[in-house]
Amino acid sequence: MQNVYEKLISCYESIREKIPFTRVALVLGSGLGDYAEKIRVEAELDYHEIDGFPVSTVPGHAGKFIFGWIGSVPVVCMKGRVHFYEGYPVSDVVLPIRLMKRMGAELLFVKSLRFQNCRLYFLGMQRLFDVIDLMLLTDHISLFAPNPLIGQNFDELGVRFPDMTQVYDRKLQEILKKTAAEQKIALQEGVYAQLTGPSYETPAELE
Repeated sequence: MQNVYEKLISCYESIREKIPFTRVALVLGSGLGDYAEKIRVEAELDYHEIDGFPVSTVPGHAGKFIFGWIGSVPVVCMKGRVHFYEGYPVSDVVLPIRLMKRMGAELLFVKSLRFQNCRLYFLGMQRLFDVIDLMLLTDHISLFAPNPLIGQNFDELGVRFPDMTQVYDRKLQEILKKTAAEQKIALQEGVYAQLTGPSYETPAELE
């Protein structure tokens, strides 16, 4: 059986000649897959074409990489992703992100959709978010899914004990807040609490 690093390299080698470019990685999931239509597309790559690559089983997840341009920025976009609740090991769930890094991505934007109103406790203050609100993540709490760094460590993928104090880049946060203000877009801030799904959260988990 291939180890985590060998599988990553195998996936990369199977598509290396098909990768045109990339600088920024985007992950689109439920409800935002159509955003890919706004990209000036240079190439598309179906997940089935990648040796050993996990394929989404969730309706609405197209299952392909899209390479193109947003303005003057070269991007690679995941139109559809895989989830831990689909039965994949966590090493396969993070494989696409590691692969986009191997492709040359320097920045990562991940979109997450929440279907119902939820209450968020942030610094001891209860705040109510509407379903249409955009929220800037400033940190996260991993409550259930296993850490993908558990097991054999591969130096090629990074250090075994990474510093997690600034996972969400503060300079990028300031750019996003400034841009939202200039565009008059309401932008919430908060901490993301991760659970596995596929069931929705209980009232206690929401509060």
